[in-house]
Amino acid sequence: MAEYIQIPTPAGKFDALTAGPEEGRPVLLLHGFPEAAVEWSEQLGVLGGAECFAVAPDQRGYSPGVRPEQVADYRMSELVGDVLAIADHFGWDRFDLVGHDWGAAVAWSVAAEHPDRIRTLTAVSIPHLDALTQAVREDEDQQQRSAYMQALRSSTAEKTLLADNAAKLRRIYYPGVPEHHVDDYVQRLTEPGALTGALNWYRASRFNEEIGPITVPTLFVWSTEDVAVGSTAALATEQHVTGPYRFEMLQEVSHWIPEEAPESLTRLLLQHLLAHPE
Repeated sequence: MAEYIQIPTPAGKFDALTAGPEEGRPVLLLHGFPEAAVEWSEQLGVLGGAECFAVAPDQRGYSPGVRPEQVADYRMSELVGDVLAIADHFGWDRFDLVGHDWGAAVAWSVAAEHPDRIRTLTAVSIPHLDALTQAVREDEDQQQRSAYMQALRSSTAEKTLLADNAAKLRRIYYPGVPEHHVDDYVQRLTEPGALTGALNWYRASRFNEEIGPITVPTLFVWSTEDVAVGSTAALATEQHVTGPYRFEMLQEVSHWIPEEAPESLTRLLLQHLLAHPE
């Protein structure tokens, strides 16, 4: 069973779930939008049982103790800083980093900027950011898939998503996310300021600067039924990884891989960790 903790950092206290012995191999798991640390429930249990110390925080805006009001406080530089601050709290010189959706975007950025801190990278659903940016710029299919971001950046997004008992927010999770997780996420995001914090990730995002090649051992997992990310950026990601690289494509699985295909993802993650023990 995962244990609930709070992680103090200069930005505030992050809520988090942990599993496994504290002296175990450190693994940090970053959730996506619009979810929370419980997204990783299945992976936490397995990693903890494999003698890893797995930590999944509720990220900036999702944790009540780290919910700044200004959009600028959700820039990528701040999100990367949170990852390093959490690692520093535990005294981790190097750690394995796992991210899904927005968590993957942050993980790519951390690995690009601080490769000395990252033992392995596992990115789920979101390709290397340079590949994704190029696809949004040049690929009509990806342009259509990414169009939803404008709606999430609008000033009326909170009202729209929470209207009618959060009907449109609930619709985002289907198919793929278990009903009990949906209820948990919706409850969290109806807390004062929570949904605004989550949406500010989109409002602050500016994918107009290249992050450069990834040199650490990397696993990228993408699924064929992902409505947000097409094959163009997914297949191009290998061009942006100079370290050991593994690409896995899950058939007939939606964007919500950690919850819809937990056994497949966890198996791939464990294989990746075992292949790179140092």
